[in-house]
Amino acid sequence: MKIVVLIKQVPVVSAMKLDPETKTLIREGVPSEVSAFDIRALVKAVELRDAHGGEVVALTMGPPQARAALEHCLALGADRAVHLVDRAFAGADTLATARALALALKREGYDLVLCGRHSTDAETGQVGPEVAELLDLPQITAARTLTVDGRLITAERETDSGCETVECSLPALVSATEDLAPERFPKKAEREKAKEKPIQEVSARELSSDLSLFGSAGSPTWVESVRTIEVTRLQKVLDGDLATQVRTLVELLLERGLFGRWRGEEEESSLAPRGRTLAGGKAVWVVAETLGGTLRPVTLELLGKASELAVKYGGEVGALLIGSAVDHLVAPLAIHGADVVYLAQDRRLTPYSTDLYAAVLTRAIQDYHPQAVLLPSTVIGRDLAPRVAARLGLGLTGDCIDLDVNEHGRLLQYKPAFGGNVVAPILSRTTPEMATVRPGMLKKARPNPSRQARIEMLWPDPTVASRVRVRAHTDTVAGKAAALDSAEIAIGVGKGIGGPANLPVIEQLAAVLHDAPLAATRDIADLGWLPRHHQVGLTGRAIAPKLYFAIGIRGAFEHTVGIRRAGTVVAINKNPKAPIFQHADFGIVGDYAEVVPLLTAALQEAKATRGQR
Repeated sequence: MKIVVLIKQVPVVSAMKLDPETKTLIREGVPSEVSAFDIRALVKAVELRDAHGGEVVALTMGPPQARAALEHCLALGADRAVHLVDRAFAGADTLATARALALALKREGYDLVLCGRHSTDAETGQVGPEVAELLDLPQITAARTLTVDGRLITAERETDSGCETVECSLPALVSATEDLAPERFPKKAEREKAKEKPIQEVSARELSSDLSLFGSAGSPTWVESVRTIEVTRLQKVLDGDLATQVRTLVELLLERGLFGRWRGEEEESSLAPRGRTLAGGKAVWVVAETLGGTLRPVTLELLGKASELAVKYGGEVGALLIGSAVDHLVAPLAIHGADVVYLAQDRRLTPYSTDLYAAVLTRAIQDYHPQAVLLPSTVIGRDLAPRVAARLGLGLTGDCIDLDVNEHGRLLQYKPAFGGNVVAPILSRTTPEMATVRPGMLKKARPNPSRQARIEMLWPDPTVASRVRVRAHTDTVAGKAAALDSAEIAIGVGKGIGGPANLPVIEQLAAVLHDAPLAATRDIADLGWLPRHHQVGLTGRAIAPKLYFAIGIRGAFEHTVGIRRAGTVVAINKNPKAPIFQHADFGIVGDYAEVVPLLTAALQEAKATRGQR
């Protein structure tokens, strides 16, 4: 079995520096490493080779210094490496990158292609599915386990509500989560042995005589500018005994809007008035997503933004609703801003299938020609959007935090990168303009019960079959971890609480705070105290609650980048020198076991005083 692992060398995000004039990373003095998820993919590939025979090839596209990343992979057990290195590759977006990698894979040959679920710098998760589309391969994204039996692979993949056990035939592409393989570092002897292994350099012309396919020339998206993000926290550690500190903290949080309306925030965005669609008006589409039989909050957020954009485009808001027995959701979509609902309803469309959903969305775009297509940056959105974008040759910006229209009528797609240290407005040369948007970033549209939408039926192609078969589904965290996406209040838990047996103390606090969902550091997820779905940080999810409690959390960069967009951060830690206090607005130095019960009681009293249950 021949396994090719796609790897990327990334800057160590905590040491990242950016030149705002040239819009490029300042590499001098900034150390680099192989993206963490790619390492997990490589370690798993080596494990599979050792069990089934064959070879492991590490493949990367990058500047000359990316050779060091390949050397690292060889030391971890890869048999050989291929380096796509050429100035013609410079400035490539995800589609141009995927195109070069796909051509190299055709040239190389493969049975299984592995990659990380996303890179830790750009965080898009687009290259893997785009490569799979360009090679017409079935894809399994976000795999946490993987086994091979002859030409059949079986994987357990993460969903936003739990896990699915799926299977498909080789050849296939699989993207790795943090749980796919243990983290490993090469030993000195392995590094020495790696020097004897070959690294083949491949130029652009060896892949195609048409150099316009690669680099900036072959990229449908480009960066308009780069804006560095500086998050300033008050870093106020409260004074007095613990009871006094808790009372002071509660007063400060009430002033900021706790148990009421958050200071400086509107409840929801109003639906901008729209008359008839203007002649030549441009439609803005939202791909709706459901969870537990209801619309996910992020869909309502996207409808609110789509309504704003539609006014600027002079067009209508369309909602694509795909699934089985989902027609009862047409009315909620209309109430929240949809002028037209494109309904694809078929029993084959549940559970979600990449092949079937991609076929439906692709055909709808070809038939109706929208100006913009917005999807949520969820497990499904990240799986589906790049597949469709690659099929249609479209630019795609992933994980956006906001959208707007510039003076030229182009969609401005604001994308964070490098752990949120920068935000880059991205533009696209292709139509429709496509983007996935991070949940919890936008205001929901205020519902209008009098609104109605016309329905356009979409009929799934009966000749399209799902190449990835779902054998089992487990809803382990539905409504819990998924609530982190749009929760106004979240509670982060670190190793400082001592163990999972102490979680009930935190849960009592969460109950007072409107059942605030719990977030986990990477250590907590690794230890199994909370499911991996709850992990917040560089290799987890990014969240933006109005209020975030960091309890027993040391404050390592890997976690704090995931809460950069939180409104108010409160730290509770018994170590006065813990870095978390530098990333918090208010801090209490004390043992969580003493502080949290006092805080729970004080908040319960304040809540009762305000007449809330």
